[in-house]
Amino acid sequence: MSPPRAEDSAPGRRIGIFGGSFDPPHAGHATIAHDLVERLRLDRLLVVPAADPPHRSVVLPAAIRFELTRRLFDGSPRIEVSPLEIRRGGPSFTVDTLEELARRFPHDCLILTMGADQFATLDGWKDPQRLQALATIAVMPRGGREPVPPPAATPIDYVVVNVTRIDVSASGIRRCLDEGRPVHGLVPESIRQHVERAWADRSGRPVTQ
Repeated sequence: MSPPRAEDSAPGRRIGIFGGSFDPPHAGHATIAHDLVERLRLDRLLVVPAADPPHRSVVLPAAIRFELTRRLFDGSPRIEVSPLEIRRGGPSFTVDTLEELARRFPHDCLILTMGADQFATLDGWKDPQRLQALATIAVMPRGGREPVPPPAATPIDYVVVNVTRIDVSASGIRRCLDEGRPVHGLVPESIRQHVERAWADRSGRPVTQ
């Protein structure tokens, strides 16, 4: 799949950006992405797996995480999995991604989505003030609590978007896979065997049936 091009741009569209490590992608990611499309009234949601997340380590290689994420959203209207950060390589700084998207979609409204935990640490990101100059920041709260802004000297403007939360985490799935336990219900059936195979290939562990 090719990355989005400027010539694809239609004036005034609402384009969401949903980034993450997707290590591996799971049912929670799928639910959140579809909720974001509807609740932010998006014309397009770009799901952007990171090549090298600067604030966390990853287990599966970038190319595998991208392919699993692409399979997860295959056939989903208005959702596109973008290889932008993986093709760029190096540390995946969100501001660099937004700069590139702003050049490609100069007449559209970019909406950067993130969880409340990410938002609380935003002042530790690369050039956080530039982020809000490039995109509207939409924060997903947890547990019904209002997101807590980062303790930055300059306030960060944001909007709140409520999404369905499923009690699933990538770290929990990785523990299940490491222990040889099944991940039925945690990972959509459309990609479950692909996830289990990718983990087995990495660790040499037999695939759980």
